[in-house]
Amino acid sequence: MRRPRLLPPLLRPGDTVALVAPAGPVDATEASAARSLLESWGLTVRSTPRLLASRLGYLAGSDEERLEDFTEAWLDPEVRGLVCARGGYGTQRMADRLDYPRLATAGPKFLVGSSDVTCLHQALGDRLGLVTLHGPMPACRPLHDDKETARHLHAALFGPSAPSLPLNGPVLVPGRAEGPLTGGNLSMLASSVGTSTAPDTAGRILVLEDVGEDPYRLDRALTQLRRAGALHRTAGIVLGDFFACGPSKQVEGVLRDRLSDLGVPVATGLPAGHGPRQLTVPLGADAVLETARHRIALTPQKRTSR
Repeated sequence: MRRPRLLPPLLRPGDTVALVAPAGPVDATEASAARSLLESWGLTVRSTPRLLASRLGYLAGSDEERLEDFTEAWLDPEVRGLVCARGGYGTQRMADRLDYPRLATAGPKFLVGSSDVTCLHQALGDRLGLVTLHGPMPACRPLHDDKETARHLHAALFGPSAPSLPLNGPVLVPGRAEGPLTGGNLSMLASSVGTSTAPDTAGRILVLEDVGEDPYRLDRALTQLRRAGALHRTAGIVLGDFFACGPSKQVEGVLRDRLSDLGVPVATGLPAGHGPRQLTVPLGADAVLETARHRIALTPQKRTSR
């Protein structure tokens, strides 16, 4: 029987969070905007020593630097959450080098991020038994430009968290499903097949989203997950934004073609991922997908005490 994952303690004004860059490089302007936003919520923000490092033009420093920064921040007893400044690329290069038994000694903490951070959600969620937050990142525009995006992340961190997530798109396959939420960026999940961070989808509600991928590339990623058996083991599938992935009708056609014959409910329209509104999804939390009510109901879970 699968044990419920641990919910980190809610934050309070004055708590310390670490701003980390485990993937792509962050410039000084982005870092300043991220810090200002988090400080406006009453948080003390600790930047990792090499937050502004860059390597090869697409990494926030070397693998060793990003690994050390992330590990030191997680183990810091004053830090109650790690907020990834942005995605990009790079978390897969450090995931297998994380010392999970050592990280577990620090107790439950928040991990916030999306896109490339999908790899860390899979790794830390499964290895440490944590609920992690697939949400907007403070170096990116939606968290600054959309009040609902900011409000939703704030509520996930400070409470009260939302009891459900809306589904504003067509239902591809009607039905009801129960299970923990898992998933994230489709391309990242597909490229993790066969690795230590391959998605565990059995009996879970799989959330998928992507950005900037042509329809045939979405087809290829979904086909990869199908061939690996990952899609057939799910309890249900929820589709977030597929932002800048081509004509919406063509994208919907690909999703319907690759997902409608799995024998599980499939719903679209979750405002999460890379779109202009990015709601926070608690990966690992128990949930109920109700396509008739166009929502994901989040099952109340006991939160870890401080």
